[in-house]
Amino acid sequence: MGSALMKGAAAAGSVRIGFADADREKAERAAELSGGSVYPSNTGAAEKADFVFLAVKPQILGPVLEEIAPVLGKRAGAGRPPLLVSMAAGWGIAKIKALTGLETPVVRIMPNTPALISRGLIALAAPPEAQAYLETLKKILAGAGLVVRVDEKDLDAVTGLSGSGPAFVYQFIEALSDGGVLAGLSRDKARLFAAQTVLGAADMVLRSGKHPGELKDMVASPAGTTIAGIAALEHGAFRGTVISAVEAAWKRSLELG
Repeated sequence: MGSALMKGAAAAGSVRIGFADADREKAERAAELSGGSVYPSNTGAAEKADFVFLAVKPQILGPVLEEIAPVLGKRAGAGRPPLLVSMAAGWGIAKIKALTGLETPVVRIMPNTPALISRGLIALAAPPEAQAYLETLKKILAGAGLVVRVDEKDLDAVTGLSGSGPAFVYQFIEALSDGGVLAGLSRDKARLFAAQTVLGAADMVLRSGKHPGELKDMVASPAGTTIAGIAALEHGAFRGTVISAVEAAWKRSLELG
């Protein structure tokens, strides 16, 4: 995900990008994709970068913070602290600061995988002390998709919905295309029709401003094919299952914190 965001940043404007990873080859591949460079270590990145993106899993964030904390302390003492940008689910700003023992400014973001094609949604939570960094940060992130400011208290819910949501949508597209194959379509055509249908329907929601239920009613004519399909979805507790999936992902985000 860090690579996707930096690829978008490189495409959006002039910014110097560097990568650090325990797997140097991985860092080199990411640098090649975005035209960036490779830092020799995490501390090397923390020493020089103005924006330090913590693109690691929640289980790894603690050790990484402990590793770079001495460098951050020196920079803060010299009056040039970088902005820490964490995308680790569940880890609050206060917890990150407590672990480093510093007043280095911290923001949290929650991107999703469509950032890989610059169609992501990046939720951004920032405290007042990070305000001076935000205009530049938003420009960096905008190349990967839509940036939306949210309250930090809402980030776990965002994680369950838009962070995990693409996987739920992929499953739905797969199921739709399986249905098309069952009805006699070739696999390639079924996948194309399913994906384009989801893409078009999502765009209708965004462009029309109408409630999804109203748009659904526009398609479902009396005694027609669509209402028969909707009845089958309701028989299988479709909406309740989707709601439960988002709830489960939200609760897991809380647990990771």
